[in-house]
Amino acid sequence: MWKPKVTRMIFAFSLAFFMMAVFYFNSNLKPASESVGERSSGQKSRRSPLQTLLDDQIESAAQGIHHGRRELLEEACHSYTRKRRVLIPEDLKHIIVDDQHGLLYCYVPKVACTNWKRVLMVLTSVAGSQRDPLAIPANEAHIPGNLRTLSEYSTSQINQRLRSYLKFVFVREPFERLVSAYRNKFTRSYNTAFHKRYGTKIVQRHRADPQPEALERGNDVSFEEFVYYLVDPTTQREEPFNEHWERVHSLCHPCLIHYDVVGKYETLEQDSRYVLQLAGVEDQVSFPASSKSTRTTGDMAAQFFHNISPFYQKKLYDLYRMDFLLFNYSKPSYLKLR
Repeated sequence: MWKPKVTRMIFAFSLAFFMMAVFYFNSNLKPASESVGERSSGQKSRRSPLQTLLDDQIESAAQGIHHGRRELLEEACHSYTRKRRVLIPEDLKHIIVDDQHGLLYCYVPKVACTNWKRVLMVLTSVAGSQRDPLAIPANEAHIPGNLRTLSEYSTSQINQRLRSYLKFVFVREPFERLVSAYRNKFTRSYNTAFHKRYGTKIVQRHRADPQPEALERGNDVSFEEFVYYLVDPTTQREEPFNEHWERVHSLCHPCLIHYDVVGKYETLEQDSRYVLQLAGVEDQVSFPASSKSTRTTGDMAAQFFHNISPFYQKKLYDLYRMDFLLFNYSKPSYLKLR
């Protein structure tokens, strides 16, 4: 009689132990995107932006658009890139980290990066109690050290954040971005640092019989001279492109880093709102509305390219071709390519 009783007791004990083990395992099994965000912010449990994206918590129309962009980017990477390599810290200097909200943002100059840095300064409390991004001076948004970049972390911390944080980047039609960079850096009188560093070099190398004043000041570079400078093989042999005209794929490495959201300058307000919704902070901060009066448009870019010969148009397109392909931008109709 005692054997069945002992057997039942052993079975009951084993079942209880099994249930406790299951409970313990389930209580500690959290998505990496959630647990990392909690440890970094020290806040109570909340859904991370990446988990919100994966669980399809935002309106389906936006989800569909961004899912399509991710698929197109992945297909383009597969089709047009052959060599794979390992990321190094140098590749991560443009990726800003918000540990409190679980965000990784790769900033691209001339694609609303000033306003995105302002927003992240608000979210990470770098701006103190300031809640209005536009109240932060533009020059403060670009001060090194105000916002942490992914390159500053250890290898294990980098991998953890790449796995579990929401990664986003904003891109723009490549030639509109290029014209915008030229207008800002070479036609504004206050950009003397760019005139001295790049303008004088461009004038010396690509202008026939330059005047002494131009050689000294470099403040009257034409767009054609700027194009000659970009396509000149000597330029990149001397030093990397400045970030304002460097290709997006070279700044943000979208075929090595799988971005969850690819925002576009052409749909800036909608895409920015989507990111803030994923982060659950749309009631805390708003992305600043941009002024459209000075924005570089496709028509404006066409005017700048009007005097560029087909030969140099082709060389310039080849230089920026990967950005056109990766981010699904059509070849501009104003180009006279043969």
